[in-house]
Amino acid sequence: MPSPPTRRTALKNILAGTAAAGAAGALGAFAPAENALDPLALKNNINHSVCRWCYNDLTLDQLCASAKSIGIKGIDLVGPKDWPTLKKYGLDSPMCNGAEINLTDGFNDPQFHATLQKSYAEMIPKVAAAGYKNLICFSGSRRGKDDATGWTNCVQGLTPLLALAAKHNVVLVMELLNSKIDHKDYQCDHTAWGVALAKKLGSEHFKLLFDIYHMQIDEGDVIRNLTDNHAYIAHYHTGGVPGRHEIDETQELYYPAIMRAIVATGFKGYVAQEFIPKQPDKIASLRKAVQLCDV
Repeated sequence: MPSPPTRRTALKNILAGTAAAGAAGALGAFAPAENALDPLALKNNINHSVCRWCYNDLTLDQLCASAKSIGIKGIDLVGPKDWPTLKKYGLDSPMCNGAEINLTDGFNDPQFHATLQKSYAEMIPKVAAAGYKNLICFSGSRRGKDDATGWTNCVQGLTPLLALAAKHNVVLVMELLNSKIDHKDYQCDHTAWGVALAKKLGSEHFKLLFDIYHMQIDEGDVIRNLTDNHAYIAHYHTGGVPGRHEIDETQELYYPAIMRAIVATGFKGYVAQEFIPKQPDKIASLRKAVQLCDV
């Protein structure tokens, strides 16, 4: 059986506009509506979302219909061409993408600043005009840079964009990714590094995406870290450890406790499911994950 797609390759396909798997696979993974959760059964302490790239064998319409029936309120990591489909289903775009170059060429390297600043300056007004708020960004790979150099370069690259983000009430959200397994050499790989950058920027229009899967791998102590640093966190992603599959009893994290900790911080944003389903009925796995996180 082939290895599951990585987020790196999936995002590359999304950015290149090459999504799409065969109809047979998509239909096989599409759960019938009658098996869906009653949205009214959810507690609404968590705003639920789901990452598009994990379900690329479904059409976006299929994913939106299933998400809506479960009670999910948004679809993560889509750009302007897909926003009309989300709006058709009354779904939010809680974490927009499309301005980044990729995960490795980011704000920590001045050679990419001109390209990134142009792209983000064009995307920020589009995000606002569509009624959305969060736009993802990345530190990029270290390429030998120490922490201080990375912070200095990110401040230099991001600062010119923050006034525009403030004008449009948009937040640039840098994702925390592990550098141990999935994204070797990525610089924003610990909560402390991201928080230090946020403090240096000193703007409510720069926050962090706390990816629970990634941070369990690189630092652990998930509940303490998100609790102590919640003021700098705009968004959360899930994923089972190890393997980034279902967040059920097959993996080492206990998500109900993590979700209760998130709720206890007063968080009002979104938690997005970002695991690669191993089970044949992918929507059933998604439904179960939402139930586990609905504390």
